[in-house]
Amino acid sequence: MPKLGMQPIRRDALVNAAIAQVGAHGPDVTVAQIARQAGISPALAHHYFDGKADLMDHAMRAILRDYGAAVRAELAKGGDRVEAVVRASFAPGNFRRDVVAAWLTFYTRAQKSDTAARLLRVYQQRVRSNLRAGLRTRGHADPEGMAETLAALIDGVYLRVALGGRIGPAAACAQVLRVLE
Repeated sequence: MPKLGMQPIRRDALVNAAIAQVGAHGPDVTVAQIARQAGISPALAHHYFDGKADLMDHAMRAILRDYGAAVRAELAKGGDRVEAVVRASFAPGNFRRDVVAAWLTFYTRAQKSDTAARLLRVYQQRVRSNLRAGLRTRGHADPEGMAETLAALIDGVYLRVALGGRIGPAAACAQVLRVLE
């Protein structure tokens, strides 16, 4: 008989383990490795998720939820919308090495997975929309072009870190914001 209330706990443990294992081993991580880290059997992992792809999609949704919460928290502080989006992008919880590695895996998966491609499109549209709105408020001459540039810079910093670059959250944030000066 299954333990009542364990499903959300185990699913969260598997999602967190997936992010950590992708960070440690890259995209070739197995469900067995993820399950081992979560303290769950591989069979139970397959019970909760329809394979590795489904688990990775849920991991990306969790990362996107955390990112969205960070953006909302930054916006709630008041101040500049553009800076809030950039600060959230490089908040310590969003700019951890394992999360950055998961982003790289996510971008790769989006080339072949309709679900991952849709999640990526939604994320990109929201980031650009927030940046454009903030740039319009600032009276920027080309909010569309600058939003694209800032989004590309954020992605570029993530890519560099995923490939072994060493830059901290504060320095990464300052590097992107310097473009606005």
